[in-house]
Amino acid sequence: MDAKERNGSVSNGEDRDVFILAIESSCDETAASVVRNGREVLSNVISSQIALHTQFGGVVPEIASRKHIEKINQVITQALEDAGMTLDEITAIGVTYGPGLVGALLVGVAEAKAIAYAAKKPLVGVHHIEGHIAANYIENPDLEPPFVCLVVSGGHTHLVIVKDYGVFEIIGRTRDDAAGEAFDKVARAVGLGYPGGPKVDLAARDGNPHAMEFPRAKVVGSPYDFSFSGLKSAVLNDINKAKMTGREIPVADLAASFQNAVVEALVSRAVSAAKEYGYDRLAIAGGVASNSALRREMKQACEKEGIRFYYPSPVFCTDNAAMIGAAAYYEYIRGTRHGWDLNAVPNLKLGER
Repeated sequence: MDAKERNGSVSNGEDRDVFILAIESSCDETAASVVRNGREVLSNVISSQIALHTQFGGVVPEIASRKHIEKINQVITQALEDAGMTLDEITAIGVTYGPGLVGALLVGVAEAKAIAYAAKKPLVGVHHIEGHIAANYIENPDLEPPFVCLVVSGGHTHLVIVKDYGVFEIIGRTRDDAAGEAFDKVARAVGLGYPGGPKVDLAARDGNPHAMEFPRAKVVGSPYDFSFSGLKSAVLNDINKAKMTGREIPVADLAASFQNAVVEALVSRAVSAAKEYGYDRLAIAGGVASNSALRREMKQACEKEGIRFYYPSPVFCTDNAAMIGAAAYYEYIRGTRHGWDLNAVPNLKLGER
């Protein structure tokens, strides 16, 4: 793959634009996007279910699946209209096929297969986490592998070396709760509601990050692994003690102190890994990558160590189809094609095919 191909200007050596119609339905966002050459987003339509699931305090899988079925055709039609394109002009169909909620994934996979079959287009299945990593390519034209990427979301906390497009080495992962999961549980316990990440971030802005000292767990023998279960339990214990004794819970201080503990664990490991493995580029991805404290602290740490820091805009951090289109493009030019037997794989591992 030459330099022009690597940065997304051509496909397989041909001077021809590649247009990916991408579909994402792994959780509670129904999304479709048209992406040109893996870097240029022509449309990005997202139908969010947050308001629907808020009343239940979290995502209800069956409800999410039904809502995907209701919205997916509308979202895809709108994505094509916004891009000013027809299906005939699309090069390939990209779709998330794992990991995620199996019912939600099946809606997107079935839709993508039907469109690809009817329009006689290649079908490219995409790993959801690969999509989050690829979100960094959209707004950073100078970013190319290899680099280190910290993936932080509601279901995943991974420290990954991106060796090439679609080629990954996981050097660290959570041993229990993902960072985003811990945010959601703490937010629910303190009464901030769902979704927890943005609400903790907002509350923390008025708090003292050093008001309470919460534990920072380390995994013996695995310096780049994460553990947030103990931190979450410590926060929940503090909340329960306050309720039992009638003590007022300082929500802003608690949120800021909890967030500070999570951010410190994420930043320290990511920067240490970049230094030890000899990479001068570090990216973050996933829903928690939109957290203001994480972005601020990571930027400062990278500047101090002479590491170039990359991050997507918030709209490309949370689940969206543009990131799937970016990842699908690089899979497409690598020759990845899927057949009509493509199925949802809810526990798909990064790097699996």
